[in-house]
Amino acid sequence: MNDYVIAPPPQASLPVQGSAALFPVRRVYCIGRNYAAHAVEMGHDPDREPPFFFQKTPDSLDASGRFPYPVMSSDVHHEAELLVALGTGGSDIAEADALAHVWGYGLALDMTRRDLQGVAKKAGRPWEIGKSFEAAAPVGPLCPVAEVGHPDAGALTLTVNGETRQQGDLNQMIWKVPEMIAHLSRYYTLAAGDVILTGTPSGVGPVARGDVMQLTCAPFPPLRVDVV
Repeated sequence: MNDYVIAPPPQASLPVQGSAALFPVRRVYCIGRNYAAHAVEMGHDPDREPPFFFQKTPDSLDASGRFPYPVMSSDVHHEAELLVALGTGGSDIAEADALAHVWGYGLALDMTRRDLQGVAKKAGRPWEIGKSFEAAAPVGPLCPVAEVGHPDAGALTLTVNGETRQQGDLNQMIWKVPEMIAHLSRYYTLAAGDVILTGTPSGVGPVARGDVMQLTCAPFPPLRVDVV
């Protein structure tokens, strides 16, 4: 048994739909500008450029249904996404084999301190200050592949206070799930517990305290998040 000089932090984990068991999270990879309309919205060329990724910390995943408005920002945006959870991993995974490594899927929000991200971009600095902070990724329960298959189409819709803000379809992703997994595995050794956020459609925008966000995409249970 190991002794630690301080108590080790709790294992970051995600709930599983219809089960008391939890999915342990190892790393969180996020793909940027993976929907053409969102790339245009953010001022970039929507052509199929090589994918790029950034990371959030595992403990930024939050299934509480509450999003505490973060400090040091006055412009926090919602980004609705499909989440992919890996049950196995490896290096140099072939695209044809990639889906065999997926344990399940869920819904998530990549909350972004847009003002801080903008400052970092202009200075040529990393984005972490805008992307990785407490409760930066509200999530819903995971649904195992055995129950939902590998969804590659379906309306992804986010409302804020009942008003539609984001509306896209999973089939609009520039880089599909097998391609993302294969590409990531060339640069990292993927492993069980890794999570991938797959990008967001156009319509990203600000939220304020008191807002209610709801993300839907069949066959997943709706994800409701209160901004507090």
